[in-house]
Amino acid sequence: MTATAYPKLDAWIDAHFDEQVKFLQELVRVPTDTPPGNNTPHALRTAELLQAFGFEAEKHEVPAEVVQAHGLQSITNLVVQRRYGPGRVVALNAHGDVVPPGEGWTHDPYGGEVADGKLYGRAAAVSKCDFSTFSFAVRALEAAGLPLKGGVDLLFTYDEEFGGELGPKWLLDKGLTKPDLEIAAGFSYQVVTAHNGCLQLEATVHGKMGHAAVPETAVDALQAATRVLVALYDENQRLRQTRSAVKGISHGYINVGQITGGTNTNVVPGKVVLKIDRRMIPEEDAVQVEAQLRRLIEQAATSLPGVSVEIKRLLLALAMKPLPGNEALVEPLTRHASELFGEPVQASGTPLYTDARLFSERGIPAVIYGAGPRTVLESNAKRADEHIVLEDLRRATKVVARSLADLLS
Repeated sequence: MTATAYPKLDAWIDAHFDEQVKFLQELVRVPTDTPPGNNTPHALRTAELLQAFGFEAEKHEVPAEVVQAHGLQSITNLVVQRRYGPGRVVALNAHGDVVPPGEGWTHDPYGGEVADGKLYGRAAAVSKCDFSTFSFAVRALEAAGLPLKGGVDLLFTYDEEFGGELGPKWLLDKGLTKPDLEIAAGFSYQVVTAHNGCLQLEATVHGKMGHAAVPETAVDALQAATRVLVALYDENQRLRQTRSAVKGISHGYINVGQITGGTNTNVVPGKVVLKIDRRMIPEEDAVQVEAQLRRLIEQAATSLPGVSVEIKRLLLALAMKPLPGNEALVEPLTRHASELFGEPVQASGTPLYTDARLFSERGIPAVIYGAGPRTVLESNAKRADEHIVLEDLRRATKVVARSLADLLS
């Protein structure tokens, strides 16, 4: 695409930016807290707003029994297909499901309030902002009247927080989108080409409940669980010694995020449940990691006589690795982002995991880029007062529009 097309795209985005902000405000005002995971109302509202732009959104409702089996209430994924002729199709995927707001907010988490150049609300930064980035980038592309070929699939899905199985994976498995390239919602200035994997396990340690006055009649499950915790935290010291070669990613890590158990203060606990999160660097093999972690838990728990342990996998998200062909995405995105943001924007990795991996697992080159802040921490993503800087939203929309013009010209 010749450079003369870029000012036309930029000008359209500037002229319609107030409309874009209002669109994002409307998206923030419909809660999508997961849990409980009642996401269909947001999808229906999004489809309504898109229709006002002339974008017809296909509504793909995931069967209720499947959704409920995953511990959620409702999911309807949206697909908007725009075709300009023969050529490659670029998917733009953002997720609407989010963690609950939690405490400490000074702005209404569902208000979409604009203050001091920032728009506040749960998912304002991750990733309802990119519902607007991607939609308005495509609108700008079409309004500019450029000669285009190929097409765009806008994918707005609702299962990223639980791994993407009922979001992008469901659409891909059903053949409802068949892109050649994919851009996933961003959360930093960088163009992310790799990320960690994530394994989540639930370990249930069984002992024998008994009265605290006669502890010899019981088997303390909490004491056994404590041995598991010590073994896991010792393992973290070993993991720190193996560093990833991917820029932006450090080392693997184990986090115990939730512990439940016991019945009362005067009762020796007969059961304790640990929920464990193991982050895997791209160089690690997920099968080996899971087998080793299971052995570690079992050996530590059963070192106390009378104890047994059940281990259940909750999630396995593989690491995302750069695929051949992803330079078609990396080059224009880094070039335009560096120019528009006035600072070097490079390809890098991230310690997070995302549903972008579901595309790369199928051989579809994918990157992560959108209206993110410099860092997740700056935006308060998943914390109180999450926000997006509006100038970041504007510039990222221009980056995506320009890059699409390059890819589809």
